[in-house]
Amino acid sequence: MIKLQGGLLQWSRSSFIPSINTAINKTHLSISACVVERNHQLTARERRQLRNERRESKSGYSWREEVEERLIKKPKKRYASWTEELNLDTLAESGPQWWVVRVSRLRGQETAQVLARALARQFPEMEFKVYAPAVQVKRKLKNGTLSVKPKPVFPGCIFIRCILNKEIHDSIRECDGVGGFIGSKVGNTKRQINKPRPVDDSDLEAIFKQAKEEQEKADSEFEEAQRAEEEASLASQKLLASNSDVLETVESLSETKPKRSPRKATLAAETKDPKGKKKKLAAGSTVRVLSGTFAEFVGNLKKLNRKTAKATVGFTLFGKETLVEIDINELVPETQS
Repeated sequence: MIKLQGGLLQWSRSSFIPSINTAINKTHLSISACVVERNHQLTARERRQLRNERRESKSGYSWREEVEERLIKKPKKRYASWTEELNLDTLAESGPQWWVVRVSRLRGQETAQVLARALARQFPEMEFKVYAPAVQVKRKLKNGTLSVKPKPVFPGCIFIRCILNKEIHDSIRECDGVGGFIGSKVGNTKRQINKPRPVDDSDLEAIFKQAKEEQEKADSEFEEAQRAEEEASLASQKLLASNSDVLETVESLSETKPKRSPRKATLAAETKDPKGKKKKLAAGSTVRVLSGTFAEFVGNLKKLNRKTAKATVGFTLFGKETLVEIDINELVPETQS
């Protein structure tokens, strides 16, 4: 028979066999109740010991090693004072980094060159890079020459890669055209400074990619403009060739007409209408040719150049308008009858 005395289980043989089942059930219930009651009475330290024993009993598992590895990997939180945050020499601990410098939006490229020369002169042993992302825009001028001008991708910003400390920081700030670094304010109410913030490598790769894409886009646009200009020049050459054929036909026809003697230049430039008012040549007016190849031809005055004393007149020949350059002295405004 099983009895519970002082938390210990004792067992003794029973002579009455039929009551075995009933006794076992009763003792089982009493044991479980006592064990539950005992678990409720365990202290926190005892419960931790039991938990640790269960962990250690598992094969191939070391919870202590796992906790130690997590503590090693976890970086220690550093509580820096406000005076340490104001110290710019701590920026050199991170090694060479990319920094953003604010410059003028119109003179960013010039400022980048001046800054590079100043750093090379003041710190000859320092390795640095100055990057001003820009797109080289090409244009063809009227005289046929090619013009290339840089168009900044990020106006007002240039990038510099170096090991930054207080001396280099102050030297960059004192350079002409530099407005300071892009960063965040640190300190307290007594003193605050703008502490530079480095650029992440992923952000810098995105900047390089954007500059490359915009450069490829500008080059493709220039090539398309060149092709369109070549096509337009070919079309104009064909038109001039057809106009020359028409002019030859007109000249052959004008040779059969009688020529009149030219009037005075004053009458060609100015004539009087029936009311006695002077009528001058003006662009868009209808004019008549007094002498020359196109004598007695009537056309529309397109352009008038007083300096060269030449005028561009459009004649309608064979259902097509042809532009001809004629001396002003050979033209007179056509009066409507």
